Amino acid sequence: MVNPNAHQVSEEVPSHYDRIQELEAFDSTKAGVRGLVEDGVTKVPRMFISPPDWINEKVASNDNDHFKIPVIDLGGTNMGIMDSVKHKEIVGLVRHAAETWGFFQIVNHGIPVEILDEMVEVVRKFHELPKEERSKYYTRDTSKMVRYNSNFDLYGAPTANWRDTIACLMAPVTPNPEELPGEIRKDRKASSGIGMLMEYSKHVMKLGVALFELLSEALGLNISYLNDIGCSEGLFFLCHYYPECPEPELTMGTSKHSDNDFLTILLQDQIGGLQVLCQGKWVDVPPVHGGIVVNIGDLLQLISNDKFKSSEHRVLANHAGPRISVASFSTQSSRNRRDMKPVVLMEDLQATDMVILSENS
Repeated sequence: MVNPNAHQVSEEVPSHYDRIQELEAFDSTKAGVRGLVEDGVTKVPRMFISPPDWINEKVASNDNDHFKIPVIDLGGTNMGIMDSVKHKEIVGLVRHAAETWGFFQIVNHGIPVEILDEMVEVVRKFHELPKEERSKYYTRDTSKMVRYNSNFDLYGAPTANWRDTIACLMAPVTPNPEELPGEIRKDRKASSGIGMLMEYSKHVMKLGVALFELLSEALGLNISYLNDIGCSEGLFFLCHYYPECPEPELTMGTSKHSDNDFLTILLQDQIGGLQVLCQGKWVDVPPVHGGIVVNIGDLLQLISNDKFKSSEHRVLANHAGPRISVASFSTQSSRNRRDMKPVVLMEDLQATDMVILSENS
């Protein structure tokens, strides 16, 4: 879908435009994109305007069943004791999705819907705190386990995205609760007594282990292989807030990228806007209430010897909003780094043997 107005700059830009000055002025407010919306902005500032070809790439029709993200029912919390036929079917569905899309949604995954809904609400509440309260946590100091800012790559990326973020390192070392903003630390409904973010991270860690078991089986490996080599040891959260945008045809919520991790587990609200690139077309990943999006990361594509696919994806800006998402990245533990090499699968060996036989015959 091509937007004929996407090439138009929303305001006159002076010939002496200083991008660095604009970036620094924006950053110094410590209020993020949400601050612009609070101030009543009606035009997208130039620092956010994306090149037209970033936005006007082909989009697949939602009516085409060929371009629909797989939705996999994991069978609830008793994945470990389900019958072997059902388990084998799930492994096959995960294998197909990981090989062809690199993306799939899961339902009946074991995390209660009320936990998912509360996590979204907690992230929203933080980002909608008064400027003077949330700005206390605004930082670009990457040594901090918890940090709030807008665009981690603000000064390095060619264009800024219409998005604010809380970043939290959750494992193998958990942050001191005192480091967490009050709205995230607060335990309104969570039964654990340690706050919503901590409780949600425990659920995600457990789900991650189960997913790596399915993915190990999908590769024809021992069920514990990916967990044993440390794929599920590290966990990093990005809690995104995408405010409503006055000119969404000019900017992006998140630019095209793939994830530099093993596996991403994504919780999104019902606004929509996430798209994955498939066969040269952008395909919507529609929100499923109670569902979770899973995508293969660059490192898992590497380990699987390109058997699994790490797909590029993006998030559109939107008149509607805010959009809330919580991306959980499974990474290698910084305390226990290991050399990881691509696995050699039996089918790869068989293919290699066939080539050798052909060359020697």
